Amino acid sequence: MSKAVAAAAIRGSNEIVVQAEEKLAAAIEKHGESQALEFPETAFFLPMAYALLGMEISTLGQAREVLEVAKSLLSEEPSERIWLPYLPAALDAGIATLLAEELLKAIAYLEGEEPLEGWHGFISDTILRTLGIQLVDGRLPGFAAIVGAAPDVDTAVHVIRELQKRNILTFLIGNHKGETMRDQLIEAGVLPKDASETEDGDLRKAWWGQYIVPLGPDTESIIYALNWAIRGALTFGGHKKGQWKECLDYTRARIFAFGLGLGDIDDLKYASGAGAINMGFPVICDTEIPEIRPTGVTTYEALVRELDRQRIVETCVEVRGVKVSVSKIDIPVPVAAAFEGETVRRDDMQVQFGGKYTTAFEFLRMQPMDQVEDGKVELIGPDCDSVDVGGAMPLGVHIEVAGRKMQEDFEPILERQVHTILNHAMGLFHMGQRDMSWVRISKDAFKSGLRLKHFGELLRGEYLRNFPALVDKVQVTIYTEEEKMPPLMDQARQVWAARDARVAGMTDESVDIFYSCTLCQSYAPNHVCIISPERLGLCGAYNWLDGKAAYEINPAGPNQPVQKGGVIDEGKGQWEGVNEFVYQTSNKAVERFNAYSLMEDPMTSCGCFECIMAILPEPTGEVHGVMIVNREYPGDTPCGMPFTTLAGTVGGGLQTPGFLGIGRLYVVSKKFISAEGGLPRILWMPKELKEALADRIRESAAELGLDDLLDKIADETVATTIEDLMPWLEEKGHPALKMPSLM
Repeated sequence: MSKAVAAAAIRGSNEIVVQAEEKLAAAIEKHGESQALEFPETAFFLPMAYALLGMEISTLGQAREVLEVAKSLLSEEPSERIWLPYLPAALDAGIATLLAEELLKAIAYLEGEEPLEGWHGFISDTILRTLGIQLVDGRLPGFAAIVGAAPDVDTAVHVIRELQKRNILTFLIGNHKGETMRDQLIEAGVLPKDASETEDGDLRKAWWGQYIVPLGPDTESIIYALNWAIRGALTFGGHKKGQWKECLDYTRARIFAFGLGLGDIDDLKYASGAGAINMGFPVICDTEIPEIRPTGVTTYEALVRELDRQRIVETCVEVRGVKVSVSKIDIPVPVAAAFEGETVRRDDMQVQFGGKYTTAFEFLRMQPMDQVEDGKVELIGPDCDSVDVGGAMPLGVHIEVAGRKMQEDFEPILERQVHTILNHAMGLFHMGQRDMSWVRISKDAFKSGLRLKHFGELLRGEYLRNFPALVDKVQVTIYTEEEKMPPLMDQARQVWAARDARVAGMTDESVDIFYSCTLCQSYAPNHVCIISPERLGLCGAYNWLDGKAAYEINPAGPNQPVQKGGVIDEGKGQWEGVNEFVYQTSNKAVERFNAYSLMEDPMTSCGCFECIMAILPEPTGEVHGVMIVNREYPGDTPCGMPFTTLAGTVGGGLQTPGFLGIGRLYVVSKKFISAEGGLPRILWMPKELKEALADRIRESAAELGLDDLLDKIADETVATTIEDLMPWLEEKGHPALKMPSLM
């Protein structure tokens, strides 16, 4: 390591620790030692201190312990006269910096100084878990923390577009001489200026949807990105508090992040960079800095300069070893998952289709090989340049595919991909499916040359690229002449009804094979998801047909067929073949599991679950029912823990009787904890979840002769404590109270 770099990092760490000490002393004098100190929506206290030191810091007084550790890691600058090893001192300075920055930001939250308007601030556990499936399936191959600002707006746009094209999530941090990259991207129209410029008024949703998240205008805000990363080790890796070596090994091996320094690098930036390097995250800068080329702490080089900003992103990807895939389809706009969250506002819109404005549908069918002309894209009706700016047109998209391994079962899976594929084109907005779709083309995309024929070329290219084992040929017919659409729409509705009926009729007993999903093992090495017709994956993103299709596409992939084998316990859902598969695939960590039980050997969870189910012990000591909480609900629950705290007991590949991560649609499955009595065991769920599943719950309850069950399930408007919940349930005559205790 360069002595100059070490000296700067040590100076920066000493300065930031002094600041933290002064801020803490002032906060204690103002609020007292017992004042609560916390970040919002996290179960991990001060996450860096929790992971690396094992400290559960919840008050200002307890924060002194973190400060003392930070101070113990400080050292003097390396001498110019006498050579002494300075790498350990510089790395220690990096950890001290992270602890001090975390403490400073927690105090800022206490004082109401964070988050600043127009900036994100702390990243909640909920967001981490919401993005979980994208983390593990490769849609988010890496993370960039840009510290500083580009020399001009054009360079800022070039850098961010290069990152977006590679689907790399980017955090914007700090400034360069008072200018921030966030402001540069707002000026260029890449980021919305405020909530009024978003489609639904949710600025944060717009940021995450574009893979560009402004965390804060000061260097210290880098801690928001780094303590989010360290929570990956705790959430998905199953590591415990204080396991600092395991946590740091995890971030280096499994979280592909890097720092990108734009502009001058001062002492605090060097110190923060040293902290990132401890986590295995290299730093790449666009200025003349000393380099650190030896590997060891990081996988490859630790500190690299790249003065050519046109290729700086490419250098970042090389140095960190990020595995990326850039779509190369011959249409006039970039294509990448990072554009999926873009919205096209009315003022920015060239033309729109469907929604409440016109007729629109999308319909995919398989055909014999000789009936599909690969690459044929036909437009029936006028193109989108035939209407005035801001106008609306009807749109029908008919996709015909052929392939030697294509099956009718796979049609709905490929059809659902229309939403994802079209959204991946920059300047193209898509919502809905079937005959409820809504599409907009932006003015910028239109000016770039995007026309309706490019929809067909994009769909063909992505189907052939993403489903090579299933799809050999694709032809697309696009309708804008409404008079030609009704016959095809009538055919489509008949096909959709038949598909829905077939899927609804599938049961676990009707098949001999289930499918595994080990996507999440990249983050939770011992977790194995078993997907059956009546139990979708706990992330909510994969059902049995998805698993079947995925295996056909990639026979060596994470979705493998699992022979059920001999029945061990039909009521609990345990089979010899499933047990053997789970045992071998979980690194021999899980010997058996019951598909239909919450209380005995339940399935493991990774961290991507949509909901958590937990037993509700009553004051009498009995347990008659369960609560279910979805990750979007931030409030208190009757078990005494919010979602974020509960998640810490469930994730990381753990098998925890009485607690279970699930997909929300599993709640209305006939096999929903059927070993314990099923649907009538639900006592409480958040109002939003209850309303979303209301029709399905009523239908399932009616089949059990419990027509009024939904009205007897409590939500947060009724109670958030078990003491308030039980009298209400008794008054309503909830059926679970007459069932045997689960304990």
